[in-house]
Amino acid sequence: MLLSIPNLLSSEELDTIVTPLKPEDFIDGKKTAGWAAKQVKQNTQLSTKAEYAQDIKEKIKVTLKDNLTFQSAVKPKAIHSILISRYEAGMSYGAHVDNALMSGDSLRADVSLTLFLNSPSDYEGGELVIEEVSQNRLIKLEAGSVIIYPSSTLHRINPVKSGVRLVAVAWVQSLVRDPAKREILFDLDQARRSIFAKDGKNTEFNWITKSYTNLLRRWTD
Repeated sequence: MLLSIPNLLSSEELDTIVTPLKPEDFIDGKKTAGWAAKQVKQNTQLSTKAEYAQDIKEKIKVTLKDNLTFQSAVKPKAIHSILISRYEAGMSYGAHVDNALMSGDSLRADVSLTLFLNSPSDYEGGELVIEEVSQNRLIKLEAGSVIIYPSSTLHRINPVKSGVRLVAVAWVQSLVRDPAKREILFDLDQARRSIFAKDGKNTEFNWITKSYTNLLRRWTD
């Protein structure tokens, strides 16, 4: 399931993340790429040695944990490996699939996310492309919005033609590793919340909640 969440970050929250960023604090992105992905990765990433890096990552993690749509869709067990990536003109990231295990092979990557940190009008090109059998999906969202997608997908970043593309990328180990099951749970959760908003805790809400809760109990790792 691909899902975009608009306005995950407010303009004020974006400012606290973007304003401290200094180009000299970014290092070669190949340092965090797998052995094959190094061949096609051309970007820079915020060094962990930057004194403000951990604070920025923590702000992003807290925002994700506080977002009900993200929680419902992803069922996060652990949000990990957060990177701040910078693409200048001529940079790109060729087709690749994200590593199954990250953080020293201690955490699984079930869901990938890209949080856009600057306006799409700030750069030309630089679309996130999700490669599918029938079509390619080109994604370029407004600043503060996030796209989530299964880590098992083949994807790439088109070359940036001009300007600078700033994003945060992260991976999630989900309580429910199967993407099809996560989508079923998300649909049920959205349905019961819609019923509750219109009619309160009625019979239909109770039956859907029963199914949702018991499937969650059955499918969680």
